[in-house]
Amino acid sequence: MEQEFFKKFLKETDDTGRFMVRSSKTGILYCVEPIDPRHNKSERFGDINPATGEVEGAYGLKYKGSVKKEESLITEENGLINIKELSEGTSPHSYIEAIDEVRYMEGFRPKS
Repeated sequence: MEQEFFKKFLKETDDTGRFMVRSSKTGILYCVEPIDPRHNKSERFGDINPATGEVEGAYGLKYKGSVKKEESLITEENGLINIKELSEGTSPHSYIEAIDEVRYMEGFRPKS
């Protein structure tokens, strides 16, 4: 993978929620990118004005901790392979731990 991808992937991680995990057992680098389904809808959140019952404020427009599906950088075009989309509520850390154990059993080891 190119250095430019890493710079872009790890930019503004508070806003995007993106992170990487390198396994000490296999040396495999896992890229994680939370996809928020709410971003694909017109949902807003903020304060409810008691007089009008309307949602006010621009909360949630920054530091969402996720991206829209169409903003995803985890693509084959960016050089990533074995791309998996986890079901909602699945821990990426648990998934990485499980898949990494399989890779370890298959003989993957860190390069010296």
